[in-house]
Amino acid sequence: MSDKSERDIEKVYSIQEFVAKLRRLADSLEAGQAFEIQIAGERLYIPANASFSIEHERSDDTNEVEFQLRW
Repeated sequence: MSDKSERDIEKVYSIQEFVAKLRRLADSLEAGQAFEIQIAGERLYIPANASFSIEHERSDDTNEVEFQLRW
């Protein structure tokens, strides 16, 4: 059992911040390296062998696209 508590955080970024994070992620993926990101005070290390998916959700008046990384 993990000693980490469950967490569900959504952090809103400016366009410039979001683009910078995506660019760093893409660069890490291309280089076959792990990716490091800090979200709401917690530093996460995503290994190079993580799995990646894109999810689309639609409701009556909204669409949502999620880029997911799992490890």
